[in-house]
Amino acid sequence: MRRSAAALLVVAALVLGAGACGGRATTHHKPGTSHEQATGGVGRLLSSDDGSGHRLRQVDAEGAPEVTVAVRPDSEDGWNVHLAVRNFRFTPDSVGGGALLGRGHARLFLDGHPLARVYGTWFHLPESLLRGAGGGTELTARLYADDHTAWAVGSNPVQATVTLGAATSAPDASPSAAPGTTLEISVRDGKVSPAPGRAEIKKGRTVRLKVRSDHDDTLHVHGYDKEARLPAGRTVTLTFTADRTGLFEVETHESDLLLTQLVVR
Repeated sequence: MRRSAAALLVVAALVLGAGACGGRATTHHKPGTSHEQATGGVGRLLSSDDGSGHRLRQVDAEGAPEVTVAVRPDSEDGWNVHLAVRNFRFTPDSVGGGALLGRGHARLFLDGHPLARVYGTWFHLPESLLRGAGGGTELTARLYADDHTAWAVGSNPVQATVTLGAATSAPDASPSAAPGTTLEISVRDGKVSPAPGRAEIKKGRTVRLKVRSDHDDTLHVHGYDKEARLPAGRTVTLTFTADRTGLFEVETHESDLLLTQLVVR
C-alpha cells in the first residue's frame, strides 16, 4: 500500500508540473522568453508579405502600433535616425518568441532594400553602411513582432518613410547637386517627437520640414521668416534653402512649442 501511495504521489507531481505551464515544459522556450512570449499570437496572419519575405500580421487600427521616423545629419559621419513609436515597445530580450501586440523590433530599408534591424528608438546610420547598400534616398522604418512577422493595418505594413537627400546617393552622383535635409516632427498632446534638439545643416542645403500636429497651428522658422499652416491631423512639408548661417529656431505659434533648432554653418 505504501509503495502504491508513493507511486500515485509521483504521478500527481508530474501531472501538476506539466499543467503549470499549459502542458508544455518551460525548457522548450527560447532563452530569455516566458511561456506567453513563446506561444503568443495576435491579429490575423495574412498570406501576403511585406516585400522582404516577412508575412503580414494584421491588427485593428485602434490601438495598433505606430511609428514615425526622423533623421538628422551627424556632425562626424552619416545620419542619426530617431524612431518615435506609439502603442509599441522594443523587446530585444524576447526576439524569436511569439507575437504579442505592441511588442517587437524595427527594420530599416533603403529604397526598399534591407539595411539594419533596430532594437531601440535611436540608430546611427554611417555613410559606409549606405554605400555598402548601393546608396539611396528613401529610408523606411517598419515595425515587426517578436516572431518576425510585420505588423499591418488594412493589409499595409506599419511603417514610416523619410528622404535622406542627395548626400546618400550612389558614389557616381553629381557632386554639384545641392544635398537636402529632411526632418520629420510630430506634435501630439502638447509633446514634440522626437524631442527638440539641434540639426547640423550645411549652408546651401535644401531643408524640408515635415510636421504633423494633432491640432490646428502655424509652423514658423525664425530668421528665414518661413511659415506654413498646420491643419490638424495632416502632414505639412515646408521647404526652403538654408542660405544664411547661424542658429535658427523652428516653433509653433499658437501652442508656442519649440520643434527643433537649425545650426547652419
